Amino acid sequence: MKNIAIFASGTGTNAEKIIEFFSGNTTSRVALIVCNKPGAGVLEIAKKWGIEAILVEKIGFYGPKSCILALKQRNIDFIVLAGFLWKIPAELVAAYPQKMVNIHPALLPKYGGKGMYGMHVHEAVIAAGEKESGITIHFVNEHYDEGDIVFQARCNIAPNDSPEDLAAKIHVLEHAHFAKVVEGLIK
Repeated sequence: MKNIAIFASGTGTNAEKIIEFFSGNTTSRVALIVCNKPGAGVLEIAKKWGIEAILVEKIGFYGPKSCILALKQRNIDFIVLAGFLWKIPAELVAAYPQKMVNIHPALLPKYGGKGMYGMHVHEAVIAAGEKESGITIHFVNEHYDEGDIVFQARCNIAPNDSPEDLAAKIHVLEHAHFAKVVEGLIK
């Protein structure tokens, strides 16, 4: 059985879709939620599904051991970043080479990097007059949104779409593809 840890900072909608997808799976399961925001919705989702959750603080997360010991103690095999807003320390990337993925709400390499998350991305895409956007699932390295791309899915942008309209389209893509891509990578 492969153990997955999901790192999330917010409401946890992608985390819950991944948990649902792997519930009852005979080869992989979500075993841990790692969160950096007290009161984040993802913590309630963890409780609802009976999944252990740990809260990390910046000082410890960026310390010499990061949360590597906690992950190893729980036999975590694969890490999924699902709306986790901190940069991953090099030590953690090195401990999980090609075993950590992130989802980004745009077609990388465009609209990535520090500060490009959530509505900031959708606002930039709309402001630039793009005709399409999408999601990118990529391996995590030491730089924001620069790891090897694993998967992309696209959606059209209508001339009158707002950033909120685009966000809704992106959520549909995230929920349709993220868990399946993770499953393929674990196998």
